[in-house]
Order: sequence, then C-alpha cells, then structure tokens
Amino acid sequence: MPQGFFGKYHSIILYGLSLGALLVLMKWLEWRFIIIDYAFEIYAGLIALLFTGLGIWLALKLAQPKTITIEKQVLVANTEFVFDENCLNQLGMSRRELEVLQLMADGLSNQQIAEKLFVSLNTIKTHSSKVFEKLEVQRRTQAVEKAKRLSLIP
Repeated sequence: MPQGFFGKYHSIILYGLSLGALLVLMKWLEWRFIIIDYAFEIYAGLIALLFTGLGIWLALKLAQPKTITIEKQVLVANTEFVFDENCLNQLGMSRRELEVLQLMADGLSNQQIAEKLFVSLNTIKTHSSKVFEKLEVQRRTQAVEKAKRLSLIP
C-alpha cells in the first residue's frame, strides 16, 4: 500500500518538496543579506546582551547579604548567691517588698504576684512603687538589674 500511495501522489509530493527547498533557499539568502546589511547593529545588540547579563550577575552577587557568624561565650561564675542583709537595711526595704521584687525578677505580672501572695492588686502596686523608689529606678527591669548588682536577689 505505501508504494501505491507514493505512486499515486508522486507528482504532488515532489512538487511540495521542491517548494520547501526553494523556500529554505530564499530564507537563507534573506538572512544572509540581513546579516551583511545590519552587521554593526547585530554586534552591538549582542554586546548589549552580554553586558546586561554581566550587570545582572554582578548585581546579584553584590546584593547578597553577607553572613557574619558571631560566637558568644558566656562565662558563668560558680559562686553561690550570698544575700546582702546590710544593703537591705540601708535601703530600708521590707521583707515583703523583697519578696515582691523576687517575683518581679521571676517574670510574674502584678496580677500574678497578687494571686501568689494572696493580696490585692493595689497592694502589689504600692509595694512595687516603694521598691522603685528605694532602688531609685523607673522600671521593673531596672529594679531587677540593680537588685542583682546589690546582691538582694539571685
């Protein structure tokens, strides 16, 4: 059957192949003349593409964040906490205020401290303000830091 098909359409197939070959030849000649006529523009375009690619690559390299690894060494003293009773007396701080200060250092809120000590929230606020006043600080974090420096809390 394939031989019958080729025999039957022999002239149409040869005509199509010759038109295809002629079309390829014409396009090749057209491209050849375009390349010759516009050689400078083609080279300039290729160089522009090259520098564009180089610019993109360089921008990506320069824009990458530099990672810096920092090692932090923490030294922990093996000394045990020694409570400074003299400092407590000099500041005039009561044991209850010291207890409130310790609970502040543990990260408890005023409400949590009040619940833990079975007192009202206003009582805790009063103790806190007295602690701030005696330690001469404005914030809880400052109070905790200063109390640790003075060896009032561990």
